[in-house]
Amino acid sequence: MADSNENASRVQKFQHRKGPQKKKMKLWKKIILWILAIIVAMVIFGAGLFTYYASSAPKISYNTLSSDNSTTIYDSKGKVISRLGAQNRDYVKQDQIPDNLKNAIISIEDRHFYKDHGVDPARIVEAAFSNIRGNGGLQGGSTLTQQLVKLSVFSTKASDQTIKRKAQEAWLAVKVDHDYSKQQILEFYINKVYMGNNAYGMQTASDFYFNKPLNKINLSQTAFLAGLPQAPVQYNPYTNPKLATDRRNQVLEAMASNKVITREQANQAEQTSITDGLAKKHTANSSPDMKNEKYADAYIQQVVQELDQKGYKLNAGNKVYTNLNMDDQKQMYNLANNPTSPVQFPNNNFQIGATMVNSNNGKVVSMLGSRKQKIAFGLNRAVQTDRSSGSTMKPLMDYGPAIEYLKWPTYQAVQDTPFTYPGTNKELQDFDNKHEGTITMRKALVESRNIPAIRTLQQVGIQRSQDFLSGLGMTFDKPLELQNGIGAYISSEQEAAAYAAFANGGTYYKPYLINKVVNVNGAEKKFSSKGHRAMSQDTAFMMNDMLKGVMTSSNGSGTAAKIPGLYEAGKTGTTQYPDDWIKRVPNQASMDSWFTGYTKNLSLSIWTGYDHQFKPGNYISEQQTRIAQTYYKEMMSQASVGQPNIDWQKPDNVVETRRDGVNEYYIEGHMGTAVSANNNASQSGQASKNRSVVSNSSSSKNSSSSSSDSNSSSSSQTSSGSSSKVEEPNNQSSSESSSSENNQSSTNSTTASSNDNNQNASSSSSQ
Repeated sequence: MADSNENASRVQKFQHRKGPQKKKMKLWKKIILWILAIIVAMVIFGAGLFTYYASSAPKISYNTLSSDNSTTIYDSKGKVISRLGAQNRDYVKQDQIPDNLKNAIISIEDRHFYKDHGVDPARIVEAAFSNIRGNGGLQGGSTLTQQLVKLSVFSTKASDQTIKRKAQEAWLAVKVDHDYSKQQILEFYINKVYMGNNAYGMQTASDFYFNKPLNKINLSQTAFLAGLPQAPVQYNPYTNPKLATDRRNQVLEAMASNKVITREQANQAEQTSITDGLAKKHTANSSPDMKNEKYADAYIQQVVQELDQKGYKLNAGNKVYTNLNMDDQKQMYNLANNPTSPVQFPNNNFQIGATMVNSNNGKVVSMLGSRKQKIAFGLNRAVQTDRSSGSTMKPLMDYGPAIEYLKWPTYQAVQDTPFTYPGTNKELQDFDNKHEGTITMRKALVESRNIPAIRTLQQVGIQRSQDFLSGLGMTFDKPLELQNGIGAYISSEQEAAAYAAFANGGTYYKPYLINKVVNVNGAEKKFSSKGHRAMSQDTAFMMNDMLKGVMTSSNGSGTAAKIPGLYEAGKTGTTQYPDDWIKRVPNQASMDSWFTGYTKNLSLSIWTGYDHQFKPGNYISEQQTRIAQTYYKEMMSQASVGQPNIDWQKPDNVVETRRDGVNEYYIEGHMGTAVSANNNASQSGQASKNRSVVSNSSSSKNSSSSSSDSNSSSSSQTSSGSSSKVEEPNNQSSSESSSSENNQSSTNSTTASSNDNNQNASSSSSQ
C-alpha cells in the first residue's frame, strides 16, 4: 500500500513538472511561427515592391548599351554648342579585346561574372547589411552588368542611390544578362566607361595613355586600364602616379588571386614603373568639331566639372542646358584673340581670366580662361586661385565689413600715416611713398591707398572680415592676416559673384553654369542658386556709391574702365613684385592686374598677367595695367545693350549729407567721425605712380602681394541715385563702434572651394 502511494506521488510530481514545459514549448513555437510569418510577409512585400519599381524602369536597348551616349550642351537660348564624348571614343569589338584585359576587369570588378545572372545575391545581402549600418546612400553590391546598366541609363549621383533605383538597376541587369552574351556585355562595358582626360572606352584610353591599341599593351598597362574606371581623376598617372601604381597593383593582386596570371607575372608587373611607356604626347582625339566650342572652351570645361559634382556622366546621353550667353561669350573671346580688337595685348603670352555673372541670380553668363590657346580644355585661369587679387580685396575685406559691423559713414575719418605691420619691421607704403594724414574712407577707397585699408581692417578685426568673406562664398585653408586686406588668392569667378552682392543690394548667389539636365528618358532636373543675405542693403548702397568714384572721379584708379552714361561701379587691383625681385624689373612693373566692375544687371571680374611672372620680361608695365580696365569697358558695353540702365536707390535709413562738395552717406543714428578742416594733411607732391611698395615677410606665407591703384591724391566726388538730403552732421570724437554694434557678425556662409591663401607672393604663379 505504501509503495502504491509512493508511485502515485511520483507520477503527480512528474506531471506537475511537465505542465510548464509544455507551455514553454508552445510559447517558443508561437514565437518561431510569428518570425516566419514576418519573414514571409517581408518577402512578399519586398517582391511586390520590387515588381512595382521594376515596372517603371527605363527602357534599355542595344543602342543604349553600345552607343557612346554623348552629352549635348546647349547655351541659354537652346542652341547646341558642344557634344562631348562622341568624338572621343574608338569602339573595339569583342574579338579585338585581349583576354588579359577581360580577366583583369572581371578579377577586380566581378569575380562571379560568368556565373551570376546579372545580379549577385550574396553581394546584395552584404551591401544591404552595410546600408543598414551605413550613413545614407546605398552601397556596393553591383555586378559588372549592373555597372553597365548604371552607365547607360542612370545618374551616378549619391543622392540617386535609392531603393527604387537599385531595384530598377537589378531588374535591368537581369534583363541584359538574359538578352546578351557575357562577351557582348564585356564589350559594352569596355567601350562605355570613362577613362579620364576626356577619353571614353578602353581603346581610346590605350591610345591616349600609351599611343598603342589594346592588343599591343603589356600586363602592367592592362592592369592600369582595368582599374582606372573606378576613379579616373584620382588614378591619373600624370598627376597621381603613386595612387595609380597602388590601384594597378591592386588589380594585379586580384588577377593572381583569381588564378588568371601567375604570382611571378604579378610580381614582375608590379615592379614596373607606372610611367614606363606613358605617352608624353597625345594624338588629337578631342579636336572641337562644333563651331562655337573654341569660343566657350573654358565655360564647357567648367560645365563638365559641374556635371561631375552633380553626379552626371558625360556618356549618359544627357542634354545639358546652360546659362551661357553665346553673344557675350564670343565678344569675350574676340576681344582677347582678334588682332583688330580694341584691347591691345603686348604679346601672345600675356594671359587673361574673366568671368561674368548675372548680378541677381548667380548665373555665369560667360567665361574666358585664356587667350591664344591651341588645345581643348586648357588651363582655365578664370577659376584659378593662385594669384593675388590686389586692391580688389579692399571692398570685400576692409571697407565693406567696416560699414556692416562698425556702421562707418562714407566720410569716416581714416588715417594715412606711417604704418608698420605688428610684430615686424616691415613698413607699409603707398604708390607715392607719402602719407596724406587724416582722409575720408571714400577718398582712401577711390584712390586705392593701402595704409587706410589695413588700418580699417585692424579696427574691423580679422575674424569679422573672414565672416564677411564667408558670406560672399570665400573660405580659406588658414586664417587670413592683415596683409590679405590688400590682396588674397581668389578667382575671377569668386570675385564676380562677390561684387554681384554689392550690385543687387546685399544678397550672395553662388555662381553656377548649368540651368537644367534632361536625361535619356526625358526626366528633367532644374538647378538654381539659393541666395542668402551677405550684408545689409545699407552696406551695399554705400559701397556702390563709393565704388562709382573709382571710375568717375578724376582721381579714381579705374577711370579707363568708365562707360559713358552707364550706372556702374568697380575696383582696380595690381600686385607688386616681392623684395627679392623688385630690382630685377622696371620701376612701375606689376605681377598681376585686375579690374572687377558691375551694374545692377551684370558683374564682371578680369585678371591679366603672365603665367610665369618671374621669367625675364614677363612683367606688366604701368600702361599695361589698364588692359583689364579696357577689356571691361569693351565687354560690359556690349553686354549692357538692351539691359535696363538703372541707378542704385538709397535705402530709407541711409541719410545723405553734403561735405566738402561731395554727397556723402551715413546710416541713421551712426554719424561716425568726420574729417575736420584742420586735420587734412597737406599734399607734398604730385602722385604720379600707380603702385605701392610692401616688403614681403619671408616668414609669413599668408601674405599676399602689395597692391595700390591710385593715380592721384586729391578729393573725389561721385553721383548718386538718391535725392533726399539732411543737414551736415557734427564731427564726433569717436567712430560708431560700440560693443553692441561690433558684436554683429555675418551668419550666412556658403560652401565654396577652399582657396590656397598660404602661397607666398614671392612664389605665386599660375599652374
